[in-house]
Amino acid sequence: MSDGGGMVDGGGRPERVGVRKTYKLFIGGKFPRSESGRSYPVQNSNVALASRKDVRDAVLAARAAVKGWSGTTAYNRGQILYRVAEMLEGRRDQFVGLGVPAAEVDEAIDRWVWYAGWSDKITQVYGNANPVAGPYFNLSAPEPTGVVGVLAPAEPALLGLVSVVAPAIVTGNTVVVLVADTSPLPAITLSEVLATSDLPGGVVNLLTGRPTETGSWLAGHMDVNALDLTGVTDPEFGTELERAAAGNLKRVLRPPTGPVDWAADPGTGRMTAFLETKTVWHPKGI
Repeated sequence: MSDGGGMVDGGGRPERVGVRKTYKLFIGGKFPRSESGRSYPVQNSNVALASRKDVRDAVLAARAAVKGWSGTTAYNRGQILYRVAEMLEGRRDQFVGLGVPAAEVDEAIDRWVWYAGWSDKITQVYGNANPVAGPYFNLSAPEPTGVVGVLAPAEPALLGLVSVVAPAIVTGNTVVVLVADTSPLPAITLSEVLATSDLPGGVVNLLTGRPTETGSWLAGHMDVNALDLTGVTDPEFGTELERAAAGNLKRVLRPPTGPVDWAADPGTGRMTAFLETKTVWHPKGI
């Protein structure tokens, strides 16, 4: 009913209008507002629309975090990824409340644990002692590429995001992720999980908004070392991003050519896609 000045409830009190939550970006371990000041509504919430400056800020944060994160022991990185899984497990019901199927949440938790287990094993598997014709030790070891730009898949919103972020960071890379604009809330909520875990600021940076607006700026940024185009569904847009990435010879992981079974065994391909091989020669003692 109305008293002429607005809606009232049965007790004659004005009807309460709920507060709409406004989600921010996740850059450098903090939650800044978008420089653009823009947002768009999703599920009765406001979600930030990232700008070109937000991309620059995220790359700057990711670059600043590379040295510390890549210098962390592999065992410690595994512990941190496992901690993320623990925190995600504790907020399982919140993700289900956002519309993420319970089975997908469980798969995402297990995916963090799976990659955590690889942290101190990937070098053993892909490193090598090479036979050479001479009195030398010749050793090859994988090293992180650096800053990886990621266009996350829209579906499955949570499992797809975890499946592209975890393999990139477990080997020592840092990431700037452009989240699909159609399903941003699981990614934003995951950023809250990351912020309350032991993950150092800047290792993962999540930008909501329209990847079609910000993608070319990320792909062309000269301080980004590699690009994961898994979330790109428009071939022309993918080609545009590949051309932009060629400016500094970025490694590019192209979009899948067909449907992806995100619940299947992910293998090691996503980890090795963003690793460089360093080979050292050392003379043998006499």
